Amino acid sequence: MKKVVVLSGAGISAESGIKTFRDSGGLWEGYDIAEVATPEGWASNQELVLEFYNMRRKDALKAKPNSGHLALKELESQYNVTIITQNVDNLHEKAGSSKVLHLHGELFKSRSTCDQNLIYDIEGWELKTGDLCTKSSQLRPHIVWFGEAVPMLEKAIDEVLQADILIIVGTSLQVYPAAGLIDYAKEEAVKYVIDPNMPYISPRSNLYLFPEIASSGLKKVVDELLKK
Repeated sequence: MKKVVVLSGAGISAESGIKTFRDSGGLWEGYDIAEVATPEGWASNQELVLEFYNMRRKDALKAKPNSGHLALKELESQYNVTIITQNVDNLHEKAGSSKVLHLHGELFKSRSTCDQNLIYDIEGWELKTGDLCTKSSQLRPHIVWFGEAVPMLEKAIDEVLQADILIIVGTSLQVYPAAGLIDYAKEEAVKYVIDPNMPYISPRSNLYLFPEIASSGLKKVVDELLKK
């Protein structure tokens, strides 16, 4: 069974109604990025950061997978599919995809501020001041903030190195280190890029571009792969 690796970005979630940072002028729903998505922001105003992610979690609970998410689930019928997502929502999981690697963390998880290995599921939408880990330390959103290391990067690189087929969908390929993952694909691997605002990609072999939204582009690519 051939191995397909999918790198998904904000574009696929946007079709399910989840607002993206890229489309909002540097603000997420009126919040300054430096105040809610950096370690410094957390240190200076913990309540604001918790409020911001609580609101995002509330919105994500209402969101449903779109046809792009469902197409990737369908691809598992004939391929070994791993999804590497830059998104922190759980829409790929809601669609039924069985192997999802979250590069930038997970909205519905929290982690200890004293031990990053202590990670917990969040039931519902709210994480509050006073919610503690088993070591009595405050819990924070399990999100990779700007300026923090990306713990899952090495695993993501390893997945791309093994890919027979790489699908990149809904991403500007401007946010590093995720944007550099395409460079780890084997020369002989087939590479599909789907995005209405097609990012610049240096010339390479076996590259196919679909300048369209995630749902329609994925349907075309998945239909093509399922026919092979």
